Amino acid sequence: MTLAAGYLALSILVTILLFVIGEHTIRKTFEANYIKKLLILISGLLGWNIYIWLMANSGLIADFSFPPKFFLTLILPAFIFTGAFIYTNRNKQWIQNIPTQWLVYVQTYRIAIEVLFVYSVTASILPPQVTIEGYNFDMIFASSAPVIALLVFQFNQLPLKAILYWNYAGLLIILSIIILFLTSIYAPHLYPESPYISLKFTSYPFVLVAGYLMPAAVFIHVLSIVQLTKR
Repeated sequence: MTLAAGYLALSILVTILLFVIGEHTIRKTFEANYIKKLLILISGLLGWNIYIWLMANSGLIADFSFPPKFFLTLILPAFIFTGAFIYTNRNKQWIQNIPTQWLVYVQTYRIAIEVLFVYSVTASILPPQVTIEGYNFDMIFASSAPVIALLVFQFNQLPLKAILYWNYAGLLIILSIIILFLTSIYAPHLYPESPYISLKFTSYPFVLVAGYLMPAAVFIHVLSIVQLTKR
């Protein structure tokens, strides 16, 4: 499997996982409007992925000039959607119908992202500092997902509130990764090792990390936080 195929396969897997969570929640919450809600879910998942593909192939984001176009056209809209959508639905029953442990276990897909990042260093696409070889500790955090889920839900060794703090920690980790990438692009002198990120990372399917895989992790964290605080 090539590196590009790895990024694409992981994105397909995450789409399937999100669909499974969404379908379960819709079936449990919207019996009368099941088909309509399911079509909205499918349209949203496919529509955003098509948008990312179009942006990547348009050439609009294929440079690192300031302001960062990939941030303004991919990351920022995804973050705005996350905030607006979850805030609007914060008191809806469907959020409480999502199995809480699923929102923890699903974050383990980030281990695969970090593995792909390491291979991307070998392929001269990413510099070491944005991976586990440098200052990116997301692999460690993602590895904790099944551990904390088991301690809370299976063995009852931690209170449910531990998941809340774990989610906040996950958001901080993602923030640190965004800072790592931005400084590697716009302030590479901060790092002694080969600092440059290849423009290939703005092409498809590599751009799925910034446009889809990372925003999906943020969405799940925020969703879990709202679910727990409103419970």
